[in-house]
Amino acid sequence: MNNDFLDPINANGMPNLADSLFALDFLMAAKNGVRNCAYALTEMASPEARALARKQLEQALALHDDISKLMMDRGWLHPYNVNEQFQLDIKSAETTVKIAGMKIFPDHTSRLGSFADLNN
Repeated sequence: MNNDFLDPINANGMPNLADSLFALDFLMAAKNGVRNCAYALTEMASPEARALARKQLEQALALHDDISKLMMDRGWLHPYNVNEQFQLDIKSAETTVKIAGMKIFPDHTSRLGSFADLNN
């Protein structure tokens, strides 16, 4: 990766990186849904509400399982191999640092004069 953000070579692998990021975000949301359903289940008193919450919890667990399997199949998640997951996390962190170091925005970002003067 070079420092020219307009160079097409920097786009190599970006769709896969984006897909893995979206999948990870979806996985975290599903995990949060499981937690929320489980918590709600402990707060409900009526048997009907508990049955509904239990069904939603099962669906949330199934969704989490499906996303996890997809990520493992694509090589984006290695929950059973800490060394592989660690290497993947290191590569992700290095890529993030490289992208953050790219000069994407101009030095001069002042927008003074771009808006109507409200003081007059």
